Amino acid sequence: MASMASEIIAFLVSISGWVLVSSTLPTDYWKVSTIDGTVITTATYWANLWKTCVTDSTGVSNCKDFPSMLALDGYIQACRGLMIAAVSLGFFATIFALFGMKCTKVGGSDKAKAKIAFLAGSVFIVSGLCSMTGCSLYANKITTEFFDPLYVEQKYELGAALFIGWAGASLCIIGGVIFCFSISDNSKTPRMAYTYNGATSVLSSRPKYQSGEDFKNTSSSKQFDKNAYV
Repeated sequence: MASMASEIIAFLVSISGWVLVSSTLPTDYWKVSTIDGTVITTATYWANLWKTCVTDSTGVSNCKDFPSMLALDGYIQACRGLMIAAVSLGFFATIFALFGMKCTKVGGSDKAKAKIAFLAGSVFIVSGLCSMTGCSLYANKITTEFFDPLYVEQKYELGAALFIGWAGASLCIIGGVIFCFSISDNSKTPRMAYTYNGATSVLSSRPKYQSGEDFKNTSSSKQFDKNAYV
């Protein structure tokens, strides 16, 4: 029962993390920068993995998609690949988890379900690591440019998508670890206790005969009975 409850908790935590990781891909604010005027913000620059935009004080946004995938910076290509891999792995891990959980009717025996649940937990952990690596790589590029005194172009700060990705990655890793440890109860199969009474002797199974004296007394009494009626 405890193993089933831990699997349900792990599934909910992992699914929540996978949803958060998936939501970071279309999120706009991976990095953001503002230009403040005397009274109001005059312009907001922001970018994600697919485009870069600027929003003026009236709320009108002008965006520009990245022209070519091959002409992109290496860290953007790496982040794209890692985030797409994280979403794909999370999807397959969810399917494995549905087959490996005890509360479902598919997946085979308990031993087979335990193996599938362990596989689901491992894939969730890998998915979380991919997302964590992608977000950290993007954040490292932002902070390196921000604190570089020789960098004269527009400097950005960390956007909301990075924090969402880190949170989702953490949930995926935590859920995967719970999945992996939930199979410990499945491996503890109860053993039947047998009592050894020793080998039964052949002589002890035979009926006990009377002693020699009793046999003689019995035979003599039978003879006396026969003589009494003569």
